[in-house]
Amino acid sequence: MSTGWIVLGVIVVLVLFAFSAYNRLVALGQRVGQAFADVDVQLKQRHDLIPNLVETVKGYASHERGTLDDVIKARNSAMSAQGPAQVSAAENQLSGALGRLIALSEAYPDLKANANFQQLASELSDLENKIAASRRFFNNAVQEYNTGIQQMPAALFAGMFGFTKKDFFDLGASRAEVEAAPQVKF
Repeated sequence: MSTGWIVLGVIVVLVLFAFSAYNRLVALGQRVGQAFADVDVQLKQRHDLIPNLVETVKGYASHERGTLDDVIKARNSAMSAQGPAQVSAAENQLSGALGRLIALSEAYPDLKANANFQQLASELSDLENKIAASRRFFNNAVQEYNTGIQQMPAALFAGMFGFTKKDFFDLGASRAEVEAAPQVKF
């Protein structure tokens, strides 16, 4: 066998490996995008629920204007956020504001007993669980993607194809507050 055939064989193997690595990284990148879209759907449902919750609370606790304004302001900020890092920060603020809104029910027994408020709070609690599950799925997809672009030998090709590290959906410093909120008690 001539040296030319050996060199050609090595080049073919390297090209096939590059195609395989590229396709794997594209698939991992698509999974990250899908996971973020799932988080976004859950967050949109929460954003849609908030005006009804605020209106219900407003009927019973209209003098709690500051808390109600904080929730609406945080909701608007969260709706305009783009990308995992910015969405993460905005959603953390919204979760904190929602926790304070739900806590108002403790001071207003009529509000706490209102069937509409109970239903909205229950829906919010369900959505929070779904959001947490979506975040975990997203962070798992990001972890697999980041591992994929950093492992050898794919790391040799990842930079050439423009694959860069992705950010996790980080709860940041307010993790304890977000995990604790909202507390819904009936």
